[in-house]
Amino acid sequence: MESDIRAINEKVKEESLFCEIAFKELEKVIVGQRYMLERLFIGLLCNGHILLEGVPGLAKTLSIKTLAQIIKAQFQRIQFTPDLLPADLVGTMIYHQKDGSFLPKKGPIFTNIVLADEINRAPAKVQSALLEAMQERQVTIGEHTYPLDDPFLVLATQNPIEQEGTYPLPEAQVDRFMLKITINYPTKNEERLILDRMMNAEEIPVNQVLSTEEIIRARSVVNEVYIDDKIKDYIIDIIFASREPKKFGLDIADLIEYGASPRATIFLTRAVKAHAFLRRRGYVTPEDVKSVGVDILRHRIIVSYEAEAENITSENIVQRIFDTIEVP
Repeated sequence: MESDIRAINEKVKEESLFCEIAFKELEKVIVGQRYMLERLFIGLLCNGHILLEGVPGLAKTLSIKTLAQIIKAQFQRIQFTPDLLPADLVGTMIYHQKDGSFLPKKGPIFTNIVLADEINRAPAKVQSALLEAMQERQVTIGEHTYPLDDPFLVLATQNPIEQEGTYPLPEAQVDRFMLKITINYPTKNEERLILDRMMNAEEIPVNQVLSTEEIIRARSVVNEVYIDDKIKDYIIDIIFASREPKKFGLDIADLIEYGASPRATIFLTRAVKAHAFLRRRGYVTPEDVKSVGVDILRHRIIVSYEAEAENITSENIVQRIFDTIEVP
């Protein structure tokens, strides 16, 4: 077993070299925000969609556009608005008068990386149009179903719900996002670097350093990252503590409406492997679980009215779970 782990570790060290090259390209444009950039890569390595939340002006859209620029892949940006229609995303059937036939006109969803900008400004019927594409990696237009290219990744941005003109996303769709990342303001030093770098309003060029083939190959290496049974049990305990908190000595049952779904277990296991890969390790540690756990769970634990009345967020609950569950 030890020789196998050592072999995996060496393989990961070799295959993960491209990550630092990619980060250097991203950091030509993006100041700070290393946490967010690493989470974007976790989504890329795990084939998982990502939701970025933050007030306007925190480089959410710029980060996704820059990520797309360094990858040799197709990219589409879709600006979500209240009058957007499902056909504007997935496409529609077009009638041809000459032969009386209907032919499909594919929408912008047929690409590798989709930037769903300000996703919570569109109504629910548009959100539901994304569900099939996000979950099944396919789109149905009329009577025909069309597979989407691999990789296919939805990277969505949204403003906080308190902002005017926004709608809360349906729980079914939110659960399809592997990670939900909350973006904070930069530090004072980072803001000064932003000022120096961006005050001329000139576009900073970046190089294409990643191919879709490299991403797909890296995913297979991520799948090989070793995760011990004790770590698996630790993940299961965390998920079940959100559903049955009393069994784990947590007095938070009244604060939770719904606990994390089995999809959270799957996504958390995949994400910790990708996090270890980014750290150039061929094995998972409890710190990997703690590092990405909040991003996996913050949108999957639905708080009760009592929690809302006490200004207790799902992040507070997740933190209490991590503080209580024994680390292997």
